[in-house]
Amino acid sequence: MKWQVAKSRGNVINEIRYFFKNKNVIEVETPSLSMGTVTDPYLEAFSTQYNYLDNSDINQSQQLYLQTSPEFHMKRLLASGYGCIFQICKAFRHEDSGRYHNPEFTLLEWYRIGFDQHDLIAEVDQLLSTVVKSPKSEKISYQDLFIKYVSIDPLTASFNQLYEAIELHGKAADWLYESNDCDLLLQFIFSEIIEQNIGISCPCFVYNFPIAQASLAKECPEDNRVAQRFECYFKGVELANGFNELTDADIQITRFEQDNNKRQQLGLVTKNIDKNFIKALQSGLPQCAGVALGIDRLMMIALDKSAIEDVISFPIEHA
Repeated sequence: MKWQVAKSRGNVINEIRYFFKNKNVIEVETPSLSMGTVTDPYLEAFSTQYNYLDNSDINQSQQLYLQTSPEFHMKRLLASGYGCIFQICKAFRHEDSGRYHNPEFTLLEWYRIGFDQHDLIAEVDQLLSTVVKSPKSEKISYQDLFIKYVSIDPLTASFNQLYEAIELHGKAADWLYESNDCDLLLQFIFSEIIEQNIGISCPCFVYNFPIAQASLAKECPEDNRVAQRFECYFKGVELANGFNELTDADIQITRFEQDNNKRQQLGLVTKNIDKNFIKALQSGLPQCAGVALGIDRLMMIALDKSAIEDVISFPIEHA
């Protein structure tokens, strides 16, 4: 990242902080290292060993994880009595690097008490308008998006119907067919066929994702097949992922167990459920909505850069 870009990046960060200051949303800090991690079968965390916990034998190590997002800790703060909060922090995911990806990246995450997903969509839209001067956004449900671009209802389609849609677009592959996994095919269709068509000239908010793809979001009261999760796309980039947050600890445990079952099916290591997070839910998480927005991807748009390496100081290959 060149010096002029660094200065411009700093100005954008200041603008984001000013946006939240004006709304009386308070900045917080939470740990990058934690004893808990996510169960999401499509996310992998970096881990390390620590030998110096209180009341433990120095020869016995505890596994710690770099956080894939500050979500669990921020919700623990909300459950302890905090009001509306935001954070700009580093997050870490064990995945490929590329044009839009670096395993260490900067994340903006915030939570609004009393909001639902549509309230938060409006606020994300307002932030984008402020920071990148985006035009008026559009909203479309996940179901309507599939019907529009691949002529399939994702909530009723069979595995064979989904695979036929993939074949029609010339993207068939043995590993997809052998998976026998409708959810995997839905995610593949979304990312490989639909995503390239949305949010080109204005931000596009996609809402009400299948409940299997939203383990931390509340079920939609109008349709229990979907959850109150949304994503935002702009200029070919997935920018944000938000939820009307699930507050029921028992349902959350069930969702995490379902994640681990999926991990087993995929041949992945299962993850311990974060007990500290569950305790916070049991103590009472207020009605709230939260969203995570990729700062580095936002910078690509704000500063008109084509790759993430142009807006960060040291991409992983040079770190």
